[in-house]
Amino acid sequence: MAYNRYQYETSPRKIQPEYRPQQKKYPKKSTAKKTKVTSKKQINKKQKRELKVEVKVIIYIAIGFAILLAISYRNSVINEKFTQNKSLKSSLAAIQKENEQLEVSIENSLNLKTIEQSARELLGMQKLEKSQTVYINLPKQDYIQPASEEIVEEDNTNLWQKIIKFITGK
Repeated sequence: MAYNRYQYETSPRKIQPEYRPQQKKYPKKSTAKKTKVTSKKQINKKQKRELKVEVKVIIYIAIGFAILLAISYRNSVINEKFTQNKSLKSSLAAIQKENEQLEVSIENSLNLKTIEQSARELLGMQKLEKSQTVYINLPKQDYIQPASEEIVEEDNTNLWQKIIKFITGK
């Protein structure tokens, strides 16, 4: 006969698992009550150990917070210096541009025509005429005359140097 079972429920049939967890075996409890005898010293030692652990955790948290604070402060200082550097570069660029414009204007103003024009307009100068020109003939001699006075150099030597010069005869 064919093994054909029809299941009337909506859920599939359950297969028995191959693995069955082992149950932990606990020792049987005795009916007699055990009395715990703990002294105050033992309680104080436990409290001190727990307190030390709590203090260590608090110290570690404080150190971590201090490190994060130092890192954020360093980053803020870096950002401040970066913005300062950026502003100095922009002001340098503006000053260099102004300097170049001034150089161009100076070069344009050093033109011979502009100098002549400003001399006429501002100072009221005029060009020389041929009748105003006077020529002078100078003999081609050296006009430098030797000094009539003798120059005496002062000695800036101390007493020991003077004694040594006197002994050596120099």
